[in-house]
Amino acid sequence: MICRRVFLWLALAAIGAIHAAEPIPDRTVVLTFDDSVVSHATFVAPLLKTHGFGATFFITEGFEFLDDKQHYMTWQQIKGLHDAGFEIGNHTRRHAAVPRQTPEQLDADIAHIEEQCAKHGIPRPTSFCYPGYRTNSIALKVLTKRGYRYARAGGAQAYDPKKGNSLLLPQAFDGKPASTLEQFKAAVAKARDGRIAIMTFHGVPDIKHPWVNTSPEKFEAYLRHLNKQKCHVIALRDLSKYVDP
Repeated sequence: MICRRVFLWLALAAIGAIHAAEPIPDRTVVLTFDDSVVSHATFVAPLLKTHGFGATFFITEGFEFLDDKQHYMTWQQIKGLHDAGFEIGNHTRRHAAVPRQTPEQLDADIAHIEEQCAKHGIPRPTSFCYPGYRTNSIALKVLTKRGYRYARAGGAQAYDPKKGNSLLLPQAFDGKPASTLEQFKAAVAKARDGRIAIMTFHGVPDIKHPWVNTSPEKFEAYLRHLNKQKCHVIALRDLSKYVDP
């Protein structure tokens, strides 16, 4: 029996069915950006490219996305983010709180962003962000059924793959007007001993949602710290190298 099990393991490994995750480097940081804000395309992405950093941009058609192209990206700009090497994630069609939706409503909102991605030549998302950080057991079932690998929620801690659910990823830092460089440094410092620091931002700046605004000057200071600390800065999808959901 033992020999048969060993043979089966070797056979599965040979065809890639067994995924050997790599050790997680210290100072591994994930940058995420919510709400389809136009500054993601005009300021954030070009700046990230100069540093060689990866990131995930979570797209929603909520708020005034369909009408206000002064403050929200076009799908052409979103496609440009993908073409530049960034990950496009799903933030639902309407940005409605998950607990207020039926399974059918949530499924339809998620499917809409997938369809828009396909329409514009963007791969089907595998990363998700809960609107308002709120989740429930229904959302986990819907996301699992639709094949999502990672989903970011709220919180204020680093992600430990040995203990956490990859569909309930905590954030280590949430960029807001009152957030400080010292708080950001403290969040980065949590990325050690197999833990990953996932950072949340909205617009840089975010004119329509000033309560989650990050000023360009403050954001540039954050990136300088990541560079100084020689952080490994990636998108959520890149966790697959280290974490197998």
